[in-house]
Amino acid sequence: MLLHIIARGKIGRSPEGELVERYAKRMTWPVKLTEWPDTGAGKAADALTPCRTVLLDERGKAMPSEALANLLERWRDEGVRETRFMLGAADGHSDAERAAADLLLAFGPATWPHMLARAMLMEQLYRATTILAGHPYHRA
Repeated sequence: MLLHIIARGKIGRSPEGELVERYAKRMTWPVKLTEWPDTGAGKAADALTPCRTVLLDERGKAMPSEALANLLERWRDEGVRETRFMLGAADGHSDAERAAADLLLAFGPATWPHMLARAMLMEQLYRATTILAGHPYHRA
């Protein structure tokens, strides 16, 4: 299953960008990173059916790493070909986007900078895939 991160803004050469790249290189699952401009409509992603959409949102559900891994495993085993993880702009996501999402995911009650949230998401996806592979990275 493709893990597709779609984020507003350019991460560029930054400490957060280095973290994203570090975890992307370690991934054994296919991963794609797409950056959209801070404002305006993003280019529609290629339609792969079936697909799941996860919005990173402050109103979302905080999930332990194991629960995220189990969810990705279930979706993969159900034949989902792509899961899109959407990070919005500074104003977040619209009500319509929230309603259409398969999951609203939060990294706790704190507000995180967008670039740091992107790095945190990549680490959590790496962690989830290592949990499913039985790799010792996650020590629970």
